[in-house]
Amino acid sequence: MEACPDQQWRLIFALCRYGGLRCPSEVLGLRWADIDWARSRMVVHSPKTEHHQGKDIRIVPIYPELLPHLQEAFDHAAAGTEYLITRYRKKNSNLRTSFERIICKAQLKPWPKLFQNLRSSRETELTQKFPLHVVCAWMGNSQLVAAKHYLQVTDDHFKSAASKNTLDKIQEPVANEQK
Repeated sequence: MEACPDQQWRLIFALCRYGGLRCPSEVLGLRWADIDWARSRMVVHSPKTEHHQGKDIRIVPIYPELLPHLQEAFDHAAAGTEYLITRYRKKNSNLRTSFERIICKAQLKPWPKLFQNLRSSRETELTQKFPLHVVCAWMGNSQLVAAKHYLQVTDDHFKSAASKNTLDKIQEPVANEQK
């Protein structure tokens, strides 16, 4: 986050990593009118899923990790500004290349599918605290798509499995009574 050159890039990163938004479509489409500060929610318009009935928008919580970045952007926004991200409005904007430079500036190695993996990390985290059907509603995908493309096995999963008794009690093996 510190390597991001300005508030706009911090918000792009936060919307992808903490909000789980698709980039660039959902990030660049987010308007200040979509932010419901009072209810800590935002309306996300999804060009990717809009052709499915009832999937053109979804309601996403304003997660605590995302809130300070939204507030910073709001505080810096000029009166009457429509979109949260005011730059990169042209179709030929290449956010991936700029993001790779930011990652290298942070002395990290760019990973595959830069923006999708930020979203994947968020979906994996959320499934640790909320039921999968709820997380999928927030993320705008199905449980099948989540399992196939987004959910990850993390080091914490291994640590947890190795540090706890995974069975409530050890059971005797069931005898196979073939006659």
